[in-house]
Amino acid sequence: MAKAEEKVSFLQRLKQIGMVFKFTAKQDKWFTPLVVAAVVLPLAITVAIFLYTGAWIWIPLGILTTLLAVLIVLNLRSNTAMMNMMEGQPGAAGQLVEQMRGDWRVKQAVSATTQFDVVHLVIGKPGVILLAEGNPARLKPLLGEQKRRLTKVIGDAPLYDYIIGTEEGQLSIRKLRMTLMRLPRNLSGKEVNALDRALTALNARPQMPRGQLPKEFRPPRMPRGGGRQR
Repeated sequence: MAKAEEKVSFLQRLKQIGMVFKFTAKQDKWFTPLVVAAVVLPLAITVAIFLYTGAWIWIPLGILTTLLAVLIVLNLRSNTAMMNMMEGQPGAAGQLVEQMRGDWRVKQAVSATTQFDVVHLVIGKPGVILLAEGNPARLKPLLGEQKRRLTKVIGDAPLYDYIIGTEEGQLSIRKLRMTLMRLPRNLSGKEVNALDRALTALNARPQMPRGQLPKEFRPPRMPRGGGRQR
Protein backbone atom coordinates (compact mmCIF):
# COMPACT_ATOMS: atom_id res chain seq x y z
CA MET A 1 0.00 0.00 0.00
CA ALA A 2 1.15 3.55 -0.67
CA LYS A 3 2.42 5.51 2.25
CA ALA A 4 -0.33 7.61 3.79
CA GLU A 5 0.26 11.34 4.21
CA GLU A 6 0.10 12.21 7.89
CA LYS A 7 -1.28 15.60 8.91
CA VAL A 8 1.24 17.58 10.93
CA SER A 9 0.17 20.52 13.08
CA PHE A 10 1.99 23.86 13.05
CA LEU A 11 3.52 23.22 16.49
CA GLN A 12 4.69 19.76 15.43
CA ARG A 13 6.23 21.26 12.32
CA LEU A 14 8.12 23.83 14.42
CA LYS A 15 9.33 21.04 16.70
CA GLN A 16 10.58 19.06 13.70
CA ILE A 17 12.41 22.11 12.35
CA GLY A 18 14.02 22.62 15.77
CA MET A 19 15.21 19.02 15.83
CA VAL A 20 16.68 19.41 12.32
CA PHE A 21 18.44 22.60 13.46
CA LYS A 22 20.04 20.79 16.42
CA PHE A 23 21.05 17.78 14.36
CA THR A 24 22.58 19.86 11.56
CA ALA A 25 24.43 22.19 13.94
CA LYS A 26 25.95 19.16 15.67
CA GLN A 27 27.03 17.47 12.43
CA ASP A 28 28.07 20.50 10.35
CA LYS A 29 30.52 23.09 11.72
CA TRP A 30 29.65 25.53 8.90
CA PHE A 31 25.92 25.47 9.56
CA THR A 32 25.78 28.06 12.35
CA PRO A 33 28.00 30.64 10.57
CA LEU A 34 25.93 30.23 7.40
CA VAL A 35 22.68 30.72 9.32
CA VAL A 36 24.08 33.86 10.94
CA ALA A 37 25.06 35.17 7.50
CA ALA A 38 21.59 34.28 6.14
CA VAL A 39 20.05 36.39 8.91
CA VAL A 40 22.46 39.34 9.05
CA LEU A 41 22.89 40.07 5.33
CA PRO A 42 19.19 40.34 4.32
CA LEU A 43 18.36 42.35 7.45
CA ALA A 44 21.28 44.71 6.89
CA ILE A 45 20.22 45.28 3.28
CA THR A 46 16.61 45.79 4.38
CA VAL A 47 17.59 48.39 6.99
CA ALA A 48 19.79 50.22 4.49
CA ILE A 49 16.99 50.35 1.89
CA PHE A 50 14.47 51.48 4.53
CA LEU A 51 16.73 54.30 5.73
CA TYR A 52 17.29 55.40 2.14
CA THR A 53 13.68 55.22 0.93
CA GLY A 54 11.67 55.49 4.15
CA ALA A 55 9.16 52.96 2.76
CA TRP A 56 7.80 50.59 5.44
CA ILE A 57 7.01 47.94 2.84
CA TRP A 58 10.67 46.90 2.91
CA ILE A 59 10.44 45.71 6.53
CA PRO A 60 8.07 42.73 5.98
CA LEU A 61 9.81 41.96 2.69
CA GLY A 62 13.15 41.88 4.49
CA ILE A 63 11.79 39.56 7.20
CA LEU A 64 10.33 37.16 4.63
CA THR A 65 13.60 37.20 2.66
CA THR A 66 15.53 36.40 5.84
CA LEU A 67 13.27 33.46 6.70
CA LEU A 68 13.57 32.12 3.16
CA ALA A 69 17.39 32.39 3.27
CA VAL A 70 17.52 30.51 6.60
CA LEU A 71 15.26 27.72 5.28
CA ILE A 72 17.41 27.36 2.14
CA VAL A 73 20.56 27.05 4.24
CA LEU A 74 18.82 24.57 6.56
CA ASN A 75 17.62 22.41 3.68
CA LEU A 76 20.98 22.28 1.91
CA ARG A 77 23.16 21.74 4.96
CA SER A 78 20.81 19.26 6.68
CA ASN A 79 20.78 17.06 3.56
CA THR A 80 24.57 17.18 3.44
CA ALA A 81 24.84 16.33 7.15
CA MET A 82 22.41 13.42 6.75
CA MET A 83 24.36 11.99 3.80
CA ASN A 84 27.63 12.28 5.74
CA MET A 85 26.10 10.36 8.64
CA MET A 86 24.46 7.67 6.50
CA GLU A 87 27.40 6.99 4.18
CA GLY A 88 28.92 3.61 4.96
CA GLN A 89 26.23 2.65 7.50
CA PRO A 90 24.60 -0.78 6.97
CA GLY A 91 20.99 -0.44 5.86
CA ALA A 92 21.32 3.25 4.99
CA ALA A 93 20.15 2.83 1.39
CA GLY A 94 16.91 1.13 2.39
CA GLN A 95 16.19 3.77 5.03
CA LEU A 96 16.82 6.57 2.55
CA VAL A 97 14.38 5.15 -0.01
CA GLU A 98 11.74 4.67 2.70
CA GLN A 99 11.92 8.41 3.42
CA MET A 100 11.53 9.42 -0.24
CA ARG A 101 8.29 10.93 -1.46
CA GLY A 102 6.22 8.83 -3.78
CA ASP A 103 5.08 5.22 -3.96
CA TRP A 104 8.22 3.28 -3.02
CA ARG A 105 7.74 -0.14 -1.38
CA VAL A 106 10.93 -1.15 0.46
CA LYS A 107 11.62 -4.66 1.73
CA GLN A 108 14.78 -4.45 3.82
CA ALA A 109 17.47 -7.14 3.75
CA VAL A 110 15.71 -9.74 1.59
CA SER A 111 19.13 -11.39 1.34
CA ALA A 112 22.12 -11.07 3.67
CA THR A 113 25.37 -12.59 4.90
CA THR A 114 26.69 -12.87 8.43
CA GLN A 115 29.25 -10.17 7.49
CA PHE A 116 26.37 -7.65 7.19
CA ASP A 117 26.25 -7.62 3.39
CA VAL A 118 22.60 -6.98 2.53
CA VAL A 119 20.36 -6.68 -0.51
CA HIS A 120 17.21 -4.56 -0.26
CA LEU A 121 14.23 -4.94 -2.57
CA VAL A 122 12.41 -1.81 -3.79
CA ILE A 123 9.18 -1.81 -5.79
CA GLY A 124 8.01 1.36 -7.50
CA LYS A 125 6.75 2.92 -10.71
CA PRO A 126 10.11 2.28 -12.47
CA GLY A 127 9.88 -1.45 -11.70
CA VAL A 128 11.85 -3.68 -9.33
CA ILE A 129 15.11 -2.38 -7.88
CA LEU A 130 17.78 -4.24 -5.94
CA LEU A 131 20.05 -2.17 -3.69
CA ALA A 132 23.13 -3.97 -2.37
CA GLU A 133 25.32 -2.78 0.51
CA GLY A 134 28.56 -4.36 1.67
CA ASN A 135 31.53 -6.13 0.12
CA PRO A 136 31.15 -6.26 -3.70
CA ALA A 137 32.72 -9.72 -3.93
CA ARG A 138 30.14 -11.16 -1.54
CA LEU A 139 27.28 -9.09 -2.95
CA LYS A 140 27.54 -10.35 -6.53
CA PRO A 141 26.39 -13.91 -5.68
CA LEU A 142 23.55 -12.47 -3.59
CA LEU A 143 22.43 -10.24 -6.45
CA GLY A 144 22.64 -13.13 -8.90
CA GLU A 145 20.53 -15.32 -6.66
CA GLN A 146 17.91 -12.59 -6.18
CA LYS A 147 17.71 -11.92 -9.92
CA ARG A 148 17.07 -15.61 -10.62
CA ARG A 149 14.31 -15.71 -7.99
CA LEU A 150 12.68 -12.47 -9.12
CA THR A 151 12.64 -13.18 -12.86
CA LYS A 152 10.30 -16.11 -12.20
CA VAL A 153 7.72 -13.72 -10.70
CA ILE A 154 8.05 -10.21 -12.12
CA GLY A 155 7.40 -11.07 -15.76
CA ASP A 156 8.14 -8.14 -18.08
CA ALA A 157 8.65 -5.60 -15.28
CA PRO A 158 12.05 -3.85 -15.53
CA LEU A 159 14.69 -4.98 -13.04
CA TYR A 160 17.46 -2.63 -11.89
CA ASP A 161 20.32 -3.37 -9.52
CA TYR A 162 22.87 -1.12 -7.83
CA ILE A 163 25.78 -1.70 -5.46
CA ILE A 164 25.95 1.22 -3.05
CA GLY A 165 29.45 2.56 -2.48
CA THR A 166 32.08 5.09 -3.50
CA GLU A 167 34.24 2.94 -5.75
CA GLU A 168 34.17 2.90 -9.55
CA GLY A 169 31.03 1.29 -10.93
CA GLN A 170 29.13 1.74 -7.67
CA LEU A 171 26.35 4.18 -6.85
CA SER A 172 27.07 6.73 -4.14
CA ILE A 173 24.33 7.01 -1.54
CA ARG A 174 24.45 10.77 -2.16
CA LYS A 175 23.22 10.12 -5.71
CA LEU A 176 20.74 7.36 -4.85
CA ARG A 177 17.68 9.57 -4.45
CA MET A 178 18.24 11.45 -7.70
CA THR A 179 19.07 8.25 -9.60
CA LEU A 180 15.81 6.58 -8.59
CA MET A 181 13.76 9.70 -9.30
CA ARG A 182 15.20 9.88 -12.83
CA LEU A 183 14.26 6.30 -13.70
CA PRO A 184 11.40 6.04 -16.23
CA ARG A 185 7.93 5.35 -14.86
CA ASN A 186 7.27 1.97 -16.47
CA LEU A 187 4.43 0.66 -14.29
CA SER A 188 0.98 1.81 -13.32
CA GLY A 189 -0.29 1.89 -9.74
CA LYS A 190 -2.21 -1.37 -10.24
CA GLU A 191 0.88 -3.09 -11.60
CA VAL A 192 2.92 -1.90 -8.62
CA ASN A 193 0.28 -3.32 -6.25
CA ALA A 194 0.27 -6.65 -8.07
CA LEU A 195 4.08 -6.85 -7.97
CA ASP A 196 4.08 -5.99 -4.29
CA ARG A 197 1.68 -8.82 -3.47
CA ALA A 198 3.62 -11.33 -5.56
CA LEU A 199 7.02 -10.41 -4.12
CA THR A 200 5.69 -10.27 -0.56
CA ALA A 201 4.54 -13.88 -0.98
CA LEU A 202 7.90 -14.80 -2.54
CA ASN A 203 9.86 -13.36 0.37
CA ALA A 204 7.51 -14.63 3.09
CA ARG A 205 9.85 -17.54 3.78
CA PRO A 206 12.94 -16.20 5.59
CA GLN A 207 16.37 -17.07 4.24
CA MET A 208 19.32 -17.99 6.40
CA PRO A 209 22.22 -15.57 6.02
CA ARG A 210 25.24 -16.89 4.13
CA GLY A 211 28.56 -17.43 5.86
CA GLN A 212 29.68 -18.98 9.12
CA LEU A 213 27.14 -18.58 11.90
CA PRO A 214 28.21 -16.98 15.18
CA LYS A 215 28.89 -19.40 18.05
CA GLU A 216 25.69 -18.52 19.91
CA PHE A 217 23.62 -19.58 16.88
CA ARG A 218 25.37 -22.86 16.20
CA PRO A 219 23.63 -26.14 17.18
CA PRO A 220 25.16 -28.05 20.11
CA ARG A 221 27.58 -30.82 19.27
CA MET A 222 26.36 -34.40 19.56
CA PRO A 223 28.28 -36.77 21.87
CA ARG A 224 30.94 -38.86 20.18
CA GLY A 225 29.67 -42.13 18.87
CA GLY A 226 26.41 -40.58 17.74
CA GLY A 227 24.41 -43.04 19.85
CA ARG A 228 21.81 -42.19 22.42
CA GLN A 229 23.17 -42.15 25.94
CA ARG A 230 21.64 -44.56 28.37
